[in-house]
Amino acid sequence: MPEVAEQQRGEAPAQTPPRTPEQPEKKGGLSPAVKWTIAVVVLIALVIGGFMYWSYASVRESTDDAQIDGHIYPVSAMIDGTISDVLVENNQFVQAGAVLGHIDPRYYQAAVDKARGDLDVAMAVAKENRTGIPIATINTTTELSGAESAVAEQNAKIATAERQVAAANERLATAQARVREIQANAAKANSDLDRMKPLVAKEEISRQQYDAVVAAAANANAAVDSAQSQVKEAQQDISVAQAMVDQERAHMAEVRSRVAAAKSGPQQVAAKQAQAESSVAAVQQKQAALAQAEIDLGYAVLRAPVAGLVSQRNMEIGQTVAKGQPLVTIVPLNDLWVTANFKESQLKNMRPGQPVDIDVDAYGKTYKGHVESIAAATGARFSLLPPENATGNYVKVVQRVPVRIFFEPNQDPDHRLRPGMSVIPTVLTK
Repeated sequence: MPEVAEQQRGEAPAQTPPRTPEQPEKKGGLSPAVKWTIAVVVLIALVIGGFMYWSYASVRESTDDAQIDGHIYPVSAMIDGTISDVLVENNQFVQAGAVLGHIDPRYYQAAVDKARGDLDVAMAVAKENRTGIPIATINTTTELSGAESAVAEQNAKIATAERQVAAANERLATAQARVREIQANAAKANSDLDRMKPLVAKEEISRQQYDAVVAAAANANAAVDSAQSQVKEAQQDISVAQAMVDQERAHMAEVRSRVAAAKSGPQQVAAKQAQAESSVAAVQQKQAALAQAEIDLGYAVLRAPVAGLVSQRNMEIGQTVAKGQPLVTIVPLNDLWVTANFKESQLKNMRPGQPVDIDVDAYGKTYKGHVESIAAATGARFSLLPPENATGNYVKVVQRVPVRIFFEPNQDPDHRLRPGMSVIPTVLTK
């Protein structure tokens, strides 16, 4: 501070004493030999380092365009209904088959009960139809046999009646011939009587002869009346016999109708069999309806398809949901892999099975893995709008191909890895 004060007062600083001839001048820097030695050492170090880096990098391919992937299982509503309870929270671990919640099952339980009742009715109808087949078969056989016997019996009755009609016709013909004969005799007797009347009046013949002629005429007329009565009786017999024939023929028509009905028995049995088969099909339909109702009732219980963490829970008690609506997502953490998008120029020596070092950005830890497969096309080909180069304005862009890398087992016992995490995989290609 005194020196500063003196300078401020304008006083000149002290002069450095001059160098005496006895003191030699000091030279700065390194000698040329040392400089050359250092340069050679540095150059050798750079060559060795470059060779080592080239040796390291030439057998390794790495990219930072890579993420952890895994299966994500959405659980959706398979039926319409109302959420009755929710049993899980986000980020909760659940086992496979664990109940996540319920949809109100009362409507679907009623559908199951109705389907079961319909099935019971259909089974009863099918049983009844099956029982009716042998009964119809027996009845058909019995009726056909009885109808055929009745036909034979009725034919015999008709033949008997027709014979009676023929006999009555013969008796009628005989009676009519006798009538004609007796009428001729009566005419002769009456003629004799007419001739005798004037003779007896003149007493040319005796009264006894006349009485004999009168008696003969009376007997002849009586015989005519008797013969005519027999003719009427024969005609009545014919009418009665013909009526019997008509009656028996009417009975025959009834019997033939019975025969026709009995002969249609096989068709009736076939109809019964078809009805039984239809009832069996109805039973199968009701069984399918019951199975569908039971499946719908089972869907009222929401279960985890796999073991994993609950995510994106989108259901609350009392919420009305529709079929197909996403309700919750299960993310398993025991089946993860890496999807690395390598440049196409990096795939020359890459093959499935090659070892991989996987650096996880989140934990700063390196995991071991291996190349599982290389995608069948570039990522651009699977994009929503694949690039089109048909316009002629072509600019070559290095494409990236997705490569799937699997983790070696038993490296993440705490399940700290998550799908979507960024990683840097390094593939040892040789």
